[in-house]
Amino acid sequence: MKKINIAIDGYAGCGKSTTAKLVAQKLHYLFVDSGSMYRAVTLYFIQNQVDITNLEQVKKALLDIHIVFKNNAQTHQREIYLNGICVEKEIRSLEVSNYVSEVSALKEVRVNMVKQQQRMGLHKGVVMDGRDIGTVVFPDAELKIFMTATLDARVQRRKLEFAEKGQSYSAAVLRENLLSRDEIDTTRQESPLRQAQDAYVLDTTSLSIDEQVNWVIEKAQHIMGSLESAQARQDIIRQEQSVI
Repeated sequence: MKKINIAIDGYAGCGKSTTAKLVAQKLHYLFVDSGSMYRAVTLYFIQNQVDITNLEQVKKALLDIHIVFKNNAQTHQREIYLNGICVEKEIRSLEVSNYVSEVSALKEVRVNMVKQQQRMGLHKGVVMDGRDIGTVVFPDAELKIFMTATLDARVQRRKLEFAEKGQSYSAAVLRENLLSRDEIDTTRQESPLRQAQDAYVLDTTSLSIDEQVNWVIEKAQHIMGSLESAQARQDIIRQEQSVI
């Protein structure tokens, strides 16, 4: 079946990455968590004390940042490597979470990451999630999803995520973090978080991960089927024209 690109955008804590990862697995597509790329940049900035108000420092730092995804042979999961080191765990810290929206709002950072992300989707068959995938990275994606959920639901999901990693934060701290990220993500000058006009809206507040995944898969299969039918019709027309 003809491959497509699937763009999944939305607020933090809506289940974007988990859903995108499982959709990619079921379709045998490449999964790219664009948010992890910005988190890796943020981690590098923190570790190297890069002043984000100093444009020259930011530009120089970006030249030294090399990000790749590799498959873990044991878990069969794709993990992110920053300059040759796996940082899958480090980028999920609250320190990075508190700073990533500011870093990702920088024009120089976004231009750098978007170029890398667009190269990944040149041959189709990619499921990518983030904040600007359907509007900036893949504006021509065949399927665009915009995910949302209530703040309370997102706080509880974040709390559970950290608990699974052995970290504990109060609901108040996580709520403040999410509200701050929402504010920065939706009001930043460069590639703000917004719903693409042709995106399907998926409210995940009361949905399980399986329900979210099945919903996206159904939409993807419908689009792929339509593309197959359109291609078949074009082939028939070309054949008829060649006979004439």
